[in-house]
Amino acid sequence: MASPHQLQTALPQLSVFLAVARHRSFTGAARELGVSTSAVSHSVRQLEELLRVVLLQRTTRAVTPTDAGARLIESASAPVKLALEALASANAKAGDIVGRVKLSISQGAVPHVLEPVVPVFRQRYPQVSLEVVVEERAAIDFVAEGYDAAFQVTEVIARDMGRVRLTDPFKFFVVGSPAYLAKHGTPRKPEDLLQHECITFRWPMGDALYAWELERGRRKWRVPVRGGLVTNHLQSYISMAEAGLGLAYTADMTIKDQLSDGRLVAVLPAYAPTEPGLFLCYPSHAQRSPALRLFIETTKEVLRLK
Repeated sequence: MASPHQLQTALPQLSVFLAVARHRSFTGAARELGVSTSAVSHSVRQLEELLRVVLLQRTTRAVTPTDAGARLIESASAPVKLALEALASANAKAGDIVGRVKLSISQGAVPHVLEPVVPVFRQRYPQVSLEVVVEERAAIDFVAEGYDAAFQVTEVIARDMGRVRLTDPFKFFVVGSPAYLAKHGTPRKPEDLLQHECITFRWPMGDALYAWELERGRRKWRVPVRGGLVTNHLQSYISMAEAGLGLAYTADMTIKDQLSDGRLVAVLPAYAPTEPGLFLCYPSHAQRSPALRLFIETTKEVLRLK
């Protein structure tokens, strides 16, 4: 068993291990830390030898944490991140706020909540590094992937997460172009969608196509629509629907202009489900860094939230 002194001196190796876990790659960690891949590998091996446990499973394709490694990531990620930010803050000029905030956001939310906030935040806190990852995610492992916060709908937010409302409730509509509807007809009930050409969406890291969710009163439908086009890029998705290539399913806030000028028409509006809103969520109040607290405060101010 390692002595307390040995464990204290292992903090640099722990930081390297966490970087490897974030990237799932020795090369990615080396790039982040500005050192060689062999140096990263040596640091992780030193930590494993000290703890007498294997922390990472290494294959030619991937690097994944073992059970022991996952437990170490869960317990150490937030404290190490806060410690590094404290060191950076101590090294900064008096009054400067330093740190790093890593965010996950879907394409559709970027213009509505992110674009108004980022310029203000960067002007106020230039010493804070802001990393924005635009992706479509059903779920996020905040600790393992190194995220500080994410813009998500309520259905994928765990109960123990902190959250800040960013938008009013919104609806998900099935839409089509006037040309498509004139040629193929307008669906009158959810089951009719199975007879239509639908532009579909596939979650990253998954094989299943997304089933469109509809509701009316207490009844709910998950319709396994199909079509000849699959994409995960929102603008292409909407453009395909405008071009008459099929029906699409998306939040009303992403197609306001198309609906108002008639490029797209909402069908089955009585079955459109309502989402409570878009939220900025984060693991817990205890793990919030000073930089993340400032980003939350700025977001609430810019979007005029209470």
